[in-house]
Amino acid sequence: MFYSPLEQFQIIPIFSVHLGNLDFSITNYTFITIFILFIFVTYLFILTNRKNASLFLIPNRWQSIIETLYKVMISMVSDNVGPKGEKYFPFIFVLFLFVVLTNLIGLVPYSLTLTSHLIVTFSLAMIVFISVNIAGARIHGLKMFSLFLPAGTTFPLSLLLVPIEFVSYMFKPISLSVRLFANLMAGHTLLKVIAGFGWGLMGCSGLLFLAHYIPLAVLFPLFGLELAVALIQAYVFSILSCIYLNDALNLH
Repeated sequence: MFYSPLEQFQIIPIFSVHLGNLDFSITNYTFITIFILFIFVTYLFILTNRKNASLFLIPNRWQSIIETLYKVMISMVSDNVGPKGEKYFPFIFVLFLFVVLTNLIGLVPYSLTLTSHLIVTFSLAMIVFISVNIAGARIHGLKMFSLFLPAGTTFPLSLLLVPIEFVSYMFKPISLSVRLFANLMAGHTLLKVIAGFGWGLMGCSGLLFLAHYIPLAVLFPLFGLELAVALIQAYVFSILSCIYLNDALNLH
């Protein structure tokens, strides 16, 4: 029996809880979210536990990974936002860690990829979009509207450019969310299709049974590619967030 490759993205209720017309059911999505937050909070607590001095003087393997990520992210924020973006580094760093954890957890068999749901990626993009606009409005006030009017633009040309710039600006969270959602969903779907094809051939006999080694051989490099995509897309999401932040903080 062949199952749809999209079944892996289904949100399945585990404990049904209903209060009137409101649904407070505990789903597989809820468990994965709590598990990711538990890993994130626990690991940061261990790293900041000052009773263990070795975590600060002699970094172990796991602390070295976090320190490497820290250096990469602080460099990215400095290069794309500048000195004004230093105080927003914790926001970008936590955003990157959350996205990369959700992407990687989705590669575990029988798990769920949270970022393969558009509502999740769109919510993250809206958090970035609203936060960036609040930060820009606090610094520049009404001058922030100059983003929609390039310098040196004549009045007749501004009547055309301002609506175009405004629509382009409002579509930023949509493009940011769809990019992450589409890449993760397409990659996981492809893995499921090839794995299902190989599993179907295993149920056959003769040459068809031997042919199942072909999709299995293709599956391993694709899994490595999907692992790279999970890391790259988290980095792309973070660097685009930095670019949007730079536009709001440093008007041009």
